[in-house]
Amino acid sequence: MPRKKIELKNTVESLSILDANGKVDKKLEPKLSKDELHSLFRGLLLARRYDERMLRLQRQGRIGTYGPALGQEAAALGPAFAITKDDWFVPSFREPAGMLWRGWPMSRLMLWWGGNEIGSTPPEGMNDLPICVPVSSQIQYGAGIAWGCKLDGNKSVALAFVGDGGTSEGDFHEGVNCAAAFNLPMVIVVQNNQWAISLPRRKQTASETIAQKALAYGINGIQADGNDILAMVTATREAVDRARSGGGPTLIEAVTYRLGVHTTADDPKKYRTEEEVEAWRAKDPIDRFWKYIQDKGVMDEKARETMEAEITAEISAAVEETESYQSNNTEPFHHCFEEMTPALRRQYSEFQAYLSGADNGSPKSASSSAISQLH
Repeated sequence: MPRKKIELKNTVESLSILDANGKVDKKLEPKLSKDELHSLFRGLLLARRYDERMLRLQRQGRIGTYGPALGQEAAALGPAFAITKDDWFVPSFREPAGMLWRGWPMSRLMLWWGGNEIGSTPPEGMNDLPICVPVSSQIQYGAGIAWGCKLDGNKSVALAFVGDGGTSEGDFHEGVNCAAAFNLPMVIVVQNNQWAISLPRRKQTASETIAQKALAYGINGIQADGNDILAMVTATREAVDRARSGGGPTLIEAVTYRLGVHTTADDPKKYRTEEEVEAWRAKDPIDRFWKYIQDKGVMDEKARETMEAEITAEISAAVEETESYQSNNTEPFHHCFEEMTPALRRQYSEFQAYLSGADNGSPKSASSSAISQLH
């Protein structure tokens, strides 16, 4: 029998709508109101200024190690904008733009980076998971949630994020395969920021694109310009509509760049050049979107100055709220289960006795700072 080319029903596309100079492809331009464009720009700017403030706080020793998202704001905000309140948001740790858009109090994110587990508590009524660092675990969580959504028949979609380095983890492949095999309502966003700490994208995989990995699992893939907020909104909307209508999952490769450090424990100058960074800085997602909305008559320089002042005040208020937070030393006992198990209740009683000094050998005068270390 002659050889035959296998025709695949699924596709992989590339999408860019807004170029580096803010010029738009009118044929692909999504329909967004001026209010929506204004809100999207504020979301990008808020995430950038939050990121900058968090870096300063870390350098001042006021929070722990921090993983910035400088340059990747659109890759997180676009997808968050494209889903509804009833959909599920499953972040990694470079999605503050999406988390703030979803309604997470900024002070709660700051508490997380300060080591307080209260920061892992989603606001009441939100279908969100907290910041999660273990690489690629988000894809398995997202697949499990999407499976639950399908069984419930509630038409909700799970949106999960992972980095390009995470696509080499078993969790990624197991999660995508599960989502594809069971036709789950899931959208997977790979933030391809070109570097998995010090390993460049070219050494991560032999695939020409990350998006094409979708074909191996029998789902659609799209490579979107991750620094183009319009492309990210459009790609995610299409993927969400497909998932919600029973068409299964989609893999979105958001091509972006980590302009800053991997975390504040990292020195990128040891593995990449300044010339590379500057080339990507010219593609900054905020700068190009700013040019676009100016051309659309959404905002002018004076309006931006006002917005900048409002954001500065908002961030300062969040820092003050974070640093004035009084931690309850018994909080850890209330995070594991809806109702404490008998063993946990026993430990809780013992700990309360320790705090009150009723436990022999546990001085009542123990400093609050020492006790807080137990938290």
